[in-house]
Amino acid sequence: MPTVKVYNMAGETVGEVELSEAIFGIEPNQQALHATVKNYLANQRQGTQSALTRAEVAGGGKKPYRQKGTGRARQGSTRAPQFTHGGIVFAPKPRSYAYSLNKKLKRLALKSALSMKAAENSIVVIDSLEMSEIKTASFAKLLAAVDAAKALVVTPEVNKNVVLSARNIPGVETTIAAILNPYMIMTNGKVVLDKAALAKIEEVYA
Repeated sequence: MPTVKVYNMAGETVGEVELSEAIFGIEPNQQALHATVKNYLANQRQGTQSALTRAEVAGGGKKPYRQKGTGRARQGSTRAPQFTHGGIVFAPKPRSYAYSLNKKLKRLALKSALSMKAAENSIVVIDSLEMSEIKTASFAKLLAAVDAAKALVVTPEVNKNVVLSARNIPGVETTIAAILNPYMIMTNGKVVLDKAALAKIEEVYA
């Protein structure tokens, strides 16, 4: 069972905690990770692109020249796709790119991502991640002390002081345990967990 050090807000070691083997010690499934990250990115797409077909573009009502005798190809409208200012063939229209994956696959991907971070010694646990005031310098000092300059900070619930203290630090992202996903984990360096957030993750996913 993997174990990690537990730090306080001063960056000092105050103990150790055992991580759940079922979440932080499995063999990572690359296919599940790929499918889940692809799904997450697809669901983020706005799908607002739009272009006009030849039926929608303005103009082109008059036949540009007579049907026969000009030596040119017959044309019925200057708004056909081959003309400048013509319509677009198979023009893209607003649509949703979202699709769903089954729950077991998403759980496997999350466990795989956390297990990869644990294997890389990239899991950091803070005894109690609390900020009495909004102070970016203090939070940056904490991250430097635990060697987590580029990190994903996970709290059990939304903590306004932590979010506002971290938001101006380059390479640092904050989230809560309930919406933690593989994409966030894989695109950040270390995962800094509040001890309460760790308990919540193990309770839900173990």
